Amino acid sequence: MKLIKLLDKLLDGAGKRRSILLTFDILCYCLVATGYYFLAQRAANSMPVDDGTLFLLHTGLQLLLMIGIRMVTGTYRNVWRYSNTHAYFVLVLADAVAALLTVVILRVANIFWDGIYQGLWQAVSLGCLTALLALVSRFGYTLLYKESKKKRSQTPRVPVVIVGAGRLGRYLAGDLSNNPNSGYDPMFFVDTDRTKIGNRVSGLKVYEEESADTLIKSLGIREVIIAIAGIDGEEMSAVYYHYRDLGCKVRIYESLVDGASKKGVLREFSIEDLLMRPTHELGGAHVANFYRDKTVLVTGGGGSIGSELCRQIARYSPKQLVIFDVYENNAYDIQQELLRNLGKDFPLCVEIGTVRDAPRLEELFQKYRPQIVFHAAAHKHVPLMENSSAEAIKNNCIGTYNTANAAEKYGAERFVLISTDKAVNPTNIMGASKRMCEMIVQCRKESATTFAAVRFGNVLGSNGSVIPLFKRQIAEGGPVTITDKRIIRYFMTIPEASRLVLHAGAMAEKGELFVLDMGKPVKIYDLAVNMIRLSGLEPGADIEIREIGLRPGEKLYEELLIKTEQLRKTENDMIFVEQDAPLTREQVEEKLNVLRAAVEAGTGIREAVAAVVPTFRTPEQVNREAEKSREMQEAAINT
Repeated sequence: MKLIKLLDKLLDGAGKRRSILLTFDILCYCLVATGYYFLAQRAANSMPVDDGTLFLLHTGLQLLLMIGIRMVTGTYRNVWRYSNTHAYFVLVLADAVAALLTVVILRVANIFWDGIYQGLWQAVSLGCLTALLALVSRFGYTLLYKESKKKRSQTPRVPVVIVGAGRLGRYLAGDLSNNPNSGYDPMFFVDTDRTKIGNRVSGLKVYEEESADTLIKSLGIREVIIAIAGIDGEEMSAVYYHYRDLGCKVRIYESLVDGASKKGVLREFSIEDLLMRPTHELGGAHVANFYRDKTVLVTGGGGSIGSELCRQIARYSPKQLVIFDVYENNAYDIQQELLRNLGKDFPLCVEIGTVRDAPRLEELFQKYRPQIVFHAAAHKHVPLMENSSAEAIKNNCIGTYNTANAAEKYGAERFVLISTDKAVNPTNIMGASKRMCEMIVQCRKESATTFAAVRFGNVLGSNGSVIPLFKRQIAEGGPVTITDKRIIRYFMTIPEASRLVLHAGAMAEKGELFVLDMGKPVKIYDLAVNMIRLSGLEPGADIEIREIGLRPGEKLYEELLIKTEQLRKTENDMIFVEQDAPLTREQVEEKLNVLRAAVEAGTGIREAVAAVVPTFRTPEQVNREAEKSREMQEAAINT
């Protein structure tokens, strides 16, 4: 302990630390060289050193080169107590280069022994011994420092088990073991890889699940961390509930950058973790190049999907990103976030206005001349739009029509509509209005602007969605309210949905209706149960789950989007194209006129919607036959 304190004091300050290390390395080399000289003179079978002057010349040159190359490579700028494998490798490499350069210089100058091998052997031997001494001293100091910090730390360390002995788990184990402030003491790994089970990884033994369960119980371990990259929601649920049922608190460790970065974060479990799917590499260079140096407009850019689109577009270095939203607070929030993360020089413009206002859109398009338009502005809440149906028509249908016209008039290259699964055989005004938006986009196949629509289901954690509602209700002590225990929905994370939208936008040609693979349906009742349990409570005992009845316009299930007989595959396994024949512009105009007349009259809007959207049905019609649907049957199988 006293030795470490003395070293800390001596090595305090960058300049002093470098001077001490430099002096230490010179002394080490001199010690190694002296020992080598006398051993070589005495050893009968070793390479003889014929000339002491020549030996001094050799060692002096090698010392200068070694110190010089170490300085150039930044060896003396390292804080060795926090160093990693890369720093040690650079040190060894520097000494190897110094040894080889010594031999080359002496050979070129013809200052050498009778054979090159004697000089090479001497240079390599001195270099290896010096590097070894430097490595041992630095590594030993690092270990002593970390151990002393652990002993001095007043925070009790909690024993923890790490599930996953892969790259992510190894990095976590090293971080927890070496960081005196981590508060955790990793005990062992759990993994399914037979090549690891029974062996040690990062100094910790690897066990299979059954043996690990016995140890967890016998040792009284109460915390488990899952550190597995690319795990999907189904596997995550199985792992989570397995250890939770053992009485352990389960946390998750994840990479900050899509599994590619060593940087990680330790956090609590969320319901999104139990619903997520494996991360897919999307876009790549093709998508990045498509958006680079383009002016991109996002309507509704302050909303859940719109703001995430803005975040991801910003990574592709657009020429300019224009956010258009009627809600100034939302627009302000995403503006400040992007400027904070990307710097004030990022080419960002924020405009306030509504897509209902055609003159305002004309002004916007004339000012910025966007090349790519993502149209995410829309009213989306089903019950509210049932009560304010005229507003749904004006904002969704007329707003999309206005924006599409402006994009055409001012020469936008591409226009992408954000649609919804509720547009499939809609039972409510919101879904029917979005189906009408799809028709507006699809009828423009002959336009110089490429129009496309992207359809997907619910996004986890979006504004007004069920997950934030359940979180609030649980925090308030319940009850958690669901409309019907049978109801199912498809879910996707906001980043995943946005990446797929950007990918679809880059591949769009003319009038396509892209459909995203939403995976398996989820029972909302099961969602509520899982969220209550994640909060450390029990459904029924601690928090009541109460059925309140279906809301206006709501159906028990959303149509299964991926029906292969009706869809064409794309280059991306998660994106399909619906193969339906679009209407003509004239037909769409006629439908819009019917809707406009109903809005102006203020009556008969539902009848008008039913007239212009042939697939529109009442929720009662759909719900009567819900149990026979493919979607409900699949949800029952997955329960």
